[in-house]
Amino acid sequence: MTDQTPGSNPYGTPSTSGPQPIRSYQGALNRVIRVLLRIPVLGEQVGKSLLVLYVVGRKSGKVYEVPVAYTRHEGDLLVGTALHPWVKNIRKDVPVQVSLGGSRRRTADAELVTDSESVVRLSEVLARDNKQWAAFNGVGLDAAGNPNKADAYQSWQQGSVIIRLHLH
Repeated sequence: MTDQTPGSNPYGTPSTSGPQPIRSYQGALNRVIRVLLRIPVLGEQVGKSLLVLYVVGRKSGKVYEVPVAYTRHEGDLLVGTALHPWVKNIRKDVPVQVSLGGSRRRTADAELVTDSESVVRLSEVLARDNKQWAAFNGVGLDAAGNPNKADAYQSWQQGSVIIRLHLH
């Protein structure tokens, strides 16, 4: 399948209105989550579906510490997110650092997945594994827990991308 024109959805009618907007308190919430992930035992519990991604700004050199939900898939970690400014710093051949559940930082190769077909397919993987991620990203689930492809496509149309991390 090729990427469609804006407004058209090859999967039908979405069941939701799309991803939730970034809230004004997101920065404060991210700081709290980073602290919780560093606390022994608690960090392991909180970190079962969260990691901290350390991304270096390509121009500024600033290190962005971003807590994000992740899912393990085919030996990699998948992160679904909107196209935030820090995401632009994910570049091929530029490793990032990752901390899982407050553990020590590990190096990972990062790939930014942006084409509609791949984003929809990998969003389905994320949504099946993490219902909260699905709800936040506007991906409805049927009674059997299967993601709505039209919702995943709508999320892509509204700027969602997938980051595939391969740990060293």
